[in-house]
Amino acid sequence: MTAEHNRRPLAILGAGGFAEEIADLALAGAEFEPVAFIEGVDATKCGRPLRGLPVVWIDDAARLAERCATVCAVGTPKRNGFIRQALAQGLSFITLVHPSASIFASATLGVGTIVSAGAVIAAGAGLSQHVIVNRGSLIGHHVSIGDFTTISPGANIAGGATIGDGCYVGMGAIVLEGVSIGKGSVVGAGAVVTRDVPDLVQVIGTPARVVKELS
Repeated sequence: MTAEHNRRPLAILGAGGFAEEIADLALAGAEFEPVAFIEGVDATKCGRPLRGLPVVWIDDAARLAERCATVCAVGTPKRNGFIRQALAQGLSFITLVHPSASIFASATLGVGTIVSAGAVIAAGAGLSQHVIVNRGSLIGHHVSIGDFTTISPGANIAGGATIGDGCYVGMGAIVLEGVSIGKGSVVGAGAVVTRDVPDLVQVIGTPARVVKELS
C-alpha cells in the first residue's frame, strides 16, 4: 500500500481561497488527504466541486464524521460558530502543521490549531484551540494565544506576550515582549504594539493606538 493510501481523510471547513491553501498544507505532510470541503454560508457552492473535491453543506456533514478528521480554514476569529456547527454534526478536529514549520519541544498546540509554512513556535509557547498561525509568523517563547485567534502572515509576537481569545493580528504586525492583547481585539497590519491593548478594540499604527471600539 502506498503512503498516500495510508493518509487519513480530511474534511476542511470552508470553501474559499484559504481552504484551498489549507488543502495544499495538508498535502505537504504525510498524514492527511483532503477529501471534501464543507460550506456553511453559501449553499450554491455545494453544487460545484472545488479542486475536484465535493463541497458539502454543513447540515449534511455528519456523513463525513465517521471517516474524516477536520480542520477549519476560515481566517476570521468568528469561525467559532462554524466550528460549533461541525461539532454538532459529530465531526472531530485535529491539529495541522506544515512540515517546514518549527515547533519547539516545550510548546503546546491545542486541538484544531493550524500552523502554516515557515512559522516558528518557540519554547514554552501555549496555543489554545482552533488558533491559526499563518505563513512565516514568529511566536516567541512563553507566548499565550487564546481560542479562535488568527495570527496573520509575517506577524512577530515577542516572548511572554498574551493574545486573548478571538483576536486577529494583522499581516506583519509586531507585539512587543510581555504585552497583552485583550479578547476580541484586532491589531492592524504592520502595527507595532508597545503597551497592553484592552478587550474589543482595533489598534493600528506605530506605536499602535486604539482607533475603534468593537462590539
